[in-house]
Amino acid sequence: QVQLVESGGGLVQAGGSLRLSCTASGRTFSNYGMGWFRQAPGKVREFVARISWNGDSTYYADAVKGRFTISRDNAKNTVYLQMNSLKPEDTAVYYCAARYGMNPYDSWGQGTQVTVSS
Repeated sequence: QVQLVESGGGLVQAGGSLRLSCTASGRTFSNYGMGWFRQAPGKVREFVARISWNGDSTYYADAVKGRFTISRDNAKNTVYLQMNSLKPEDTAVYYCAARYGMNPYDSWGQGTQVTVSS
């Protein structure tokens, strides 16, 4: 498994932007596909976005498509989630996760809180 640490969460007004970062250690980062997930209070964890090991392929949940952008820098062992046009419904704890190949995500960070005020 790879160890993951998220950062960049905070409080922002609706319409604002935040950039989340997730830094990996312990394994060869470029071997792993990466994903972002979120969990709002009282709700199940949901998929947000994913990116392939080399960054060539990305995929987004419909709820964030056109507003969020996932990217990675393998030289820095870091994956990012740029979040624009934030809405109150984006309020959640955001987690990054790693998976090897097409296996299930099996490494998770501790999460970072994002709160969007109306």
